[in-house]
Amino acid sequence: MNGNDRRMTEPSGTDRRIIHIDMDAFYASVEQRDNPDLRGRPVAVGGSSRRGVVAAASYEARRFGVRSAMPSVTAARKCPELVFVKPRFEVYKAVSLQIREIFGQYTELIEPLSLDEAFLDVSHLSGHGGRTATGIANEIRRRVLDQTALTCSAGVSFNKFLAKVASDYHKPNGITVVRPDQVERFLGQLPIEKFHGIGRVTAERFHKLGVRTGEDLRGLAMEDLMRNFGKSGSWYYRLARGIDERSVHNERRRKSIGAERTYFEDSDDAGELHSRLDEVLDRLWGRIDAAAAGWRTVTVKIKFFDFDQITRSRSTSDFVSDKEELRRTAHELLRTPESPRRPVRLLGVSISNLRLPGDRDAVDQNSAQLILPF
Repeated sequence: MNGNDRRMTEPSGTDRRIIHIDMDAFYASVEQRDNPDLRGRPVAVGGSSRRGVVAAASYEARRFGVRSAMPSVTAARKCPELVFVKPRFEVYKAVSLQIREIFGQYTELIEPLSLDEAFLDVSHLSGHGGRTATGIANEIRRRVLDQTALTCSAGVSFNKFLAKVASDYHKPNGITVVRPDQVERFLGQLPIEKFHGIGRVTAERFHKLGVRTGEDLRGLAMEDLMRNFGKSGSWYYRLARGIDERSVHNERRRKSIGAERTYFEDSDDAGELHSRLDEVLDRLWGRIDAAAAGWRTVTVKIKFFDFDQITRSRSTSDFVSDKEELRRTAHELLRTPESPRRPVRLLGVSISNLRLPGDRDAVDQNSAQLILPF
């Protein structure tokens, strides 16, 4: 991306222009694109076995209530015509990189959230002729369609929260713009479940308080929210008013590295479980080695046959980067305070409190500023 030498202060508040791009039913859409026989049919990406889980569902499948993270047996029951397709993550990654290249032709401030969505800060543009943020979002959507034959939706606003919520407002293949003078009305009529960061359980807690829309949420005092939701209460208070000062970071710090495996046959045999743990550790070590990571915390996850789940963690004061130390700690966690006495269906291990190559304190960056209209 070509730049110039102008140096100005970073925009803040309503001066920013943030775009959130979200691919439409990404994995399933890639499969329908690559296999014409799947087009127009309800498709679920994931395993069809009794242990399978839906990784993604096409819009045709969603009409039947099929959703990601749903057990495959439940999805098949909801939609008898559902077609299961095994995931092809290497293909999805390749398409994601293709899309990322398009983003990079507009701004360097790109914060990927996953393979299929990202924030773009287009406040600091140079060499783009004063285009509006809305125009840039629509141009990106057209180019993604032309180059990948896939559609995406976009949200445009002055902060990340509003852009994220907006991108989901007119899905699929839509765009929603939320200007500063529209925030109160836009959030006021929004169901509480549509607020990014408020999941099903939290939404149910809000319902019990009589809160079903953004307008209801805005009617609660900070003290009420803090009393009912702890520290999160202040965050909800700000969201109800469209306040979010978070920056778009183009270098997101990795918080953890993990690996896990779900087994076709449950087991409560200690020897078998430790053998299975070694398989997970081998997979994890490949990821650790590739990232050249050190760690201070190891966590073992155990999910039982009845989907009850526990985690066991251990932290050290110094960073560790030794494979045998990782193995020893994980095996100790598996049997401490006792080895699982119920059949286990999943084992996982992760490391956190990481030290990664190039770790450094945040650097204050001056950037060229070009404030755009929406």
